[in-house]
Amino acid sequence: MPTIIILGANAGIGRALAAEFASHQYDLVLSGRDCQELSILAADLSLRHGVNTRVAPVDIGEFEGLETGLKGCISAAGESLEGFILCAGHLGDAEEAKTNLSEARRILEINFTGAVLALEVVANHFEQMRRGFICALSSVAGDRGRQSNYLYGSAKGGLTTYLQGLRNRLYHRGVQVITVKPGFVDTRMILGKGKLPLVASPERVSRDIFRAVKERKNVVYVPWFWRFIMLMICSIPESVFKRLRM
Repeated sequence: MPTIIILGANAGIGRALAAEFASHQYDLVLSGRDCQELSILAADLSLRHGVNTRVAPVDIGEFEGLETGLKGCISAAGESLEGFILCAGHLGDAEEAKTNLSEARRILEINFTGAVLALEVVANHFEQMRRGFICALSSVAGDRGRQSNYLYGSAKGGLTTYLQGLRNRLYHRGVQVITVKPGFVDTRMILGKGKLPLVASPERVSRDIFRAVKERKNVVYVPWFWRFIMLMICSIPESVFKRLRM
């Protein structure tokens, strides 16, 4: 059976994606910081769907061990490796980050620097394979900077631009690169953020991502209506937009 690696499988979307791919008979390598939690998830999916599941520790915020950890994931997947999904991210505290440079740095490093370094390691392997897919979760927040989360949004905007270049690079090697832009998703990331509109379940988002992989999409908004919401937001002239509270 084909195997995929999910980095950030502890997260709500990562867990839902693991279940979605397992239900379609994909073997899994689940990676993240909390190996105890991942081991419980791996055992459940293996029992429920009859797939092989392995766990590998990777902390996207620890740059020194990132390459070694990801090479361990690749080794665990073996020759059946078909894809890599990056779900790791950190929304952070936008208000605290305005005055606390440590929090600002954490938001930027996890969502951009760590993500890009991880993807570079994986991209080099897939380039040699000349097949497979790389899927990374960016965000609608990266489409236009807003005062409510401009540090997170700028990191995700940078990640989106990076993925454009990576897609261009790997297209010539037969590797698919998918940029996923979720809106609000009902996960731990939005706990304490108050009542938010148009919140989707991780299960719905995972189904949309699986479909995007199968249809070889380049960029996908999940749920789909965020494409049109962001189109409207991005069409607002800057002279008007800067006066809004968003």
